[in-house]
Amino acid sequence: MAPPPPRAALLLLAALALLLLLLAAAPRAAATGVFQVRRKFPAGGGGGDASIAALRAHDGRRHGRLLAAADLPLGGLGLPTDTGLYFTEIKLGTPPKRYYVQVDTGSDILWVNCISCERCPRKSGLGLDLTLYDPKGSSSGSTVSCDQGFCAATYGGKLPGCTPNVPCEYSVMYGDGSSTTGFFVTDALQFDQVTGNGQTQPGNASVTFGCGAQQGGDLGSSNQALDGILGFGQANTSMLSQLAAAGKVKKVFAHCLDTIRGGGIFAIGDVVQPKVKTTPLVPDMPHYNVNLESIEVDGTTLDLPAHVFVTGEKKGTIIDSGTTLTYLPELVFNEVKFAVFKKHQDIKFHNVQDFMCFQYSGSVDDGFPTISFHFEDDLALHVYPHEYFFPNGNDLYCVGFQNGALQSKDGKDIVLLGDLVLSNKLVVYDLENQVIGWTDYNCSSSIKVKDDKTGATYTVNSHDISSGWKFHWHKYPVLLLVTFVCSFLIC
Repeated sequence: MAPPPPRAALLLLAALALLLLLLAAAPRAAATGVFQVRRKFPAGGGGGDASIAALRAHDGRRHGRLLAAADLPLGGLGLPTDTGLYFTEIKLGTPPKRYYVQVDTGSDILWVNCISCERCPRKSGLGLDLTLYDPKGSSSGSTVSCDQGFCAATYGGKLPGCTPNVPCEYSVMYGDGSSTTGFFVTDALQFDQVTGNGQTQPGNASVTFGCGAQQGGDLGSSNQALDGILGFGQANTSMLSQLAAAGKVKKVFAHCLDTIRGGGIFAIGDVVQPKVKTTPLVPDMPHYNVNLESIEVDGTTLDLPAHVFVTGEKKGTIIDSGTTLTYLPELVFNEVKFAVFKKHQDIKFHNVQDFMCFQYSGSVDDGFPTISFHFEDDLALHVYPHEYFFPNGNDLYCVGFQNGALQSKDGKDIVLLGDLVLSNKLVVYDLENQVIGWTDYNCSSSIKVKDDKTGATYTVNSHDISSGWKFHWHKYPVLLLVTFVCSFLIC
């Protein structure tokens, strides 16, 4: 089955005006926050064609304040034969109720399933208790009406036909047929503030988010159901941007995805240890675009035309932790493939659910070369064989790089770097300075983050909070939501 196009979305959100609204009412005290993040599937799977096929299919569709830090403990294992997405536990409303939401670095709003939802699952095959959000059940919740300033700012003016008490609606339409529609509400978000080494206390903030009244496609599936999606994109509608505008956190976050033991680290705030080198984010782009300058295989720079590295409409390089695999333009894919297998001309490939797979009895790290992506400002991303191959049982390995030309016309010229190549690295997204960086790191260890209120640094530990699940992953196909989400009126 050929992979479908990268997942495109239409978010009818003019986000710049929202930031102005938030800044107008924002307090300037800040605190650290913690969200417990889990993989959508638990660690410990052994492989399976059905799970790989489902992963590939869904992966292709998604394509002046004093501030402290936040920690999102992770769970899961980032291999195609095991898991896909990370999710976290948050609390909304008064009294607070628990919701499990996917953490997605490529989308820009928080939404949860609403009590009025027509197709929202009541049960999850992940072994989670799902909760439908009820605006009337929260003493701090309120519906955003279309004549309120938030709605007018979001849509760039008063909506035609708007009358008082009519809800301000949102709609997200995905290229694979999945969809979520509903209306905006404002309510209290509870998160854990970091107060010391491994210590937290509850913190609160008022956020505006979507109350999903109807879900379509995969979002209505009970097997892989969650309560919603938590966007960590850089648009001003994201929860991160809202918390930063309210003076609760700094607009900097980092993740370290552990494919050795599972879980990892997710923190909001300045990372002071380890230090990372950075490269500029391409300005005015809806995703985390960076300037890729060259690719090396085994120390030799590939002879590639300059146009494959140019950033533009439907071109360029995107860092996307919401995608599992890596997608390369066809020319780049062919050159990388040739260089990787140059010393293994005798290897016979066979197709496993449209993955290139092969038998190999030795250590892939000993037998195959390192691939290095070189970016602006002399930042390199070194990808080792165990990060671009993944095992599928019985000395069978499959290639985690995909030919972008097989995805869609829209994605064929994009370099998309997903979880496999970002794993076992601390990746820092510094939106305050518009840079992104990384370093190889032991994601089962800890990092240091700075509390700007006190000047102190605190330890944020790794977590694998899904490790105790009693769940048989192989009963359900792997679900991946790729984060090609447009943040403006036109994708």
